[in-house]
Amino acid sequence: MSAPKVIITRPAHQAQNLQVLLETAGRSVAVFPLFEIAPIAHNPVLDQALLNLSSYAMVVFVSPNAVDAFFMRQASDWRWPTEVAIAVVGTASRQALYKHGADDQSVRIFSPSNTERTDSETLLPELDLPALKSKKVLIVRADSGRDFLADSLRQAQVDVQAITAYRRVTPQFDATKQQELQIYLNAGCDWVITSSAVLSTLLNWCAQLDQADAVAKMQQQHLFVPHFRIAERAGELGFKHVRLTASGDEKLLLALQSPL
Repeated sequence: MSAPKVIITRPAHQAQNLQVLLETAGRSVAVFPLFEIAPIAHNPVLDQALLNLSSYAMVVFVSPNAVDAFFMRQASDWRWPTEVAIAVVGTASRQALYKHGADDQSVRIFSPSNTERTDSETLLPELDLPALKSKKVLIVRADSGRDFLADSLRQAQVDVQAITAYRRVTPQFDATKQQELQIYLNAGCDWVITSSAVLSTLLNWCAQLDQADAVAKMQQQHLFVPHFRIAERAGELGFKHVRLTASGDEKLLLALQSPL
């Protein structure tokens, strides 16, 4: 019996690496984005921060999208100022930094040492809060998200500036997507979910299908998620089969190669 098709719900340009890994391992894959990334073209606040980047002790990127949205505003030969530290919450963000020429040899990069759980809570203990007291820290983020890190830094008397660099946009649920979703739903697939926000979108889309049991059938699909918060949200929304993996495409690949 062949393995179920793997549905990657990331934006298409961010699904390529995992898609290649899975197809090389013999899995059938479909990319079905449940959100898109829209950088904010006119962003004078961020542009001003970039001009004064050396005045910050640290820049925190909340995601690979934040990294890409930041570096796309720079010239191709621009290099990160070595005196400004960087903090990221996951493996994918580190890889995004490396792609843009910022690595551990050129700048100090902080990230959670616990690779089984990568988030703001596990990043915070890695930071030297006494050394950051009264200094400026820039957080590059989306237009939505938790404020835990910014609030925690401010409580430690750090001068925090949080700037929105991109928006998460839900695609139009057109006839083509409706047909694709119905096919995946009735086939029974393995779904890679890397954002808790898309779970509600997925159920909302199922509710719009001309199929009475669509939502219930979606809740029976197998989900593979790289963070416990996504797993918790999936449980709250009634999903029955959720595999929690570690962060990173390689860990997702390993989980998808072993049975639930």
